[in-house]
Amino acid sequence: MRLKLLTTKDCHLCVEARSAMARVSQHSGVDWVEIDVATDDHLAREYGDRLPVVLLDDKEHGYWRVEEERLLRDLRA
Repeated sequence: MRLKLLTTKDCHLCVEARSAMARVSQHSGVDWVEIDVATDDHLAREYGDRLPVVLLDDKEHGYWRVEEERLLRDLRA
């Protein structure tokens, strides 16, 4: 899976990020998966204070907000 969105419960920015990821997916045709960091101790330690986090090809693409245009451009590259 090329796109992953790391989230957690009760995260208002995560709600906005889900909508943005849905738009990116619709425009690019690339599916994404959401991962709750509370289910993985390593992810919680690594990303817990800066959620949501977008991973593109398992590399951090951004956090706190989805930069939709940049993400679409990078998906095409």
